[in-house]
Amino acid sequence: MPISSKSNERIKQIRALRHRKDRDRSGLFFIEGIRIVAEAADLGAGIETLVIAPDLLESRFAQELVARLRGHGVPVLDVTDDVFRSISLKEGPQGIGAVVRQQRFRLGDVRAGKGLCWVALEEVADPGNLGTILRTADAVGASGVILVGSTTDPYDPEAVRASMGAIFPQRVVEASLEELATWKREQGCFLVGTSDAAGADYRDIAYPRPVVLFMGSERQGLSDAAVALTDMMVQIPMVGHSDSLNLAVATGVMLYEIFNQRQGRFPLNT
Repeated sequence: MPISSKSNERIKQIRALRHRKDRDRSGLFFIEGIRIVAEAADLGAGIETLVIAPDLLESRFAQELVARLRGHGVPVLDVTDDVFRSISLKEGPQGIGAVVRQQRFRLGDVRAGKGLCWVALEEVADPGNLGTILRTADAVGASGVILVGSTTDPYDPEAVRASMGAIFPQRVVEASLEELATWKREQGCFLVGTSDAAGADYRDIAYPRPVVLFMGSERQGLSDAAVALTDMMVQIPMVGHSDSLNLAVATGVMLYEIFNQRQGRFPLNT
């Protein structure tokens, strides 16, 4: 019989994953929706439990996905519609979700030379921005994202939703500025940051391998200590009334310049 009580202990544990302290303590997070659960399954994410509301699960694809995961031995928790809605953050829940194990990496365990580049984010505060950056980093073939200092949680529901599944293939690393400095020296990275006060246009420099794009917080940009660590600071020109770009947008602009240079497109403006 499906679980019908919203106060069921397992349901309360899943609902608690909305809060960072419970995600940090358990090392788990909750995803919901057909697309993201399918991507988690296809990319080999550590699905601990599949949660389904059979009466909401109308999609044949979703039903086949559930059957496939059952066949692979993934535990399945059947719940009623009301119970599923109590753990859902969607307006129109699709009746499928999953409890997934977080995957975190230490900076000393990753190498700078693989992939297009790495993205380092200092003090990023908005989970939507972080999720969008993960999505863009995945689109251009970046290796992953290094979270520097006190940042938002990459497994926050808003970050996971904005990542559109990129939370699974992208490696997420947490590090202090001092650890980043040590890693940069050991890996021989070229660290580039952005500032509206920088003298160089972002299109006028070559980005050598291995490169790390270092972006600052939404409010303050890069700290003085972070700027001191960079090899080059560049600016993204703006001619309108706005004096800054959204962090995720600016990161996307920079990532695609690096991507285009690797593809041999849009030669440098010299």
